[in-house]
Amino acid sequence: MLEVIDLRTSLFGPVSLSVAAGECVAIMGASGSGKSLFLRALADLDPNEGRVLLGDEDRDAMPADRWRRKVAMVPAESGWWSDRVADHFEPGAVAGVLLEAFGLPDAMAWEVSRLSSGERHRLALARALALKPAAILLDEPTATLDEAATAQVEAVLRDELARGVPVVLVTHDPAQAKRMGSRLLTMERGRLHARAEARA
Repeated sequence: MLEVIDLRTSLFGPVSLSVAAGECVAIMGASGSGKSLFLRALADLDPNEGRVLLGDEDRDAMPADRWRRKVAMVPAESGWWSDRVADHFEPGAVAGVLLEAFGLPDAMAWEVSRLSSGERHRLALARALALKPAAILLDEPTATLDEAATAQVEAVLRDELARGVPVVLVTHDPAQAKRMGSRLLTMERGRLHARAEARA
């Protein structure tokens, strides 16, 4: 379980939220309402106050880089620090399986400069999932994707949910929120509110 207790910055909050193992909580809201800032604080990327627990592990009891391997965030704009796609992945078979699932089986041989925005986003998601995180934070994971690629991403995310990974999904797509989320919340002026059950 991912447990958030009074998480806040000067720009949002306080926010408290519990996400059970294998549960996807979908968050919607207008641009500028604080959704991305909330995810960044959860990932400990920005200064914040409050407590975040992953099971019985306290975020504040471990180095930030270790926390981010356990609680992986995939932002709307991914970062790339090398010219070759392969340089962004740790060696091993897991990445190859993910690239196949995302329809990019040959991507390890590619240069980052040749990637479309959709390919970059799928590869950033694969990069995060290859680390086998214990929780996943997603900021508009399919905003740049067509219908087929969106279906591929959602299928992979369902596999993660099936193995008990809690997922926090920020999306502007109501249909995706209903497909993926067991709960649907709305961020308004930095506060989370229950919106409706996303699905039965």
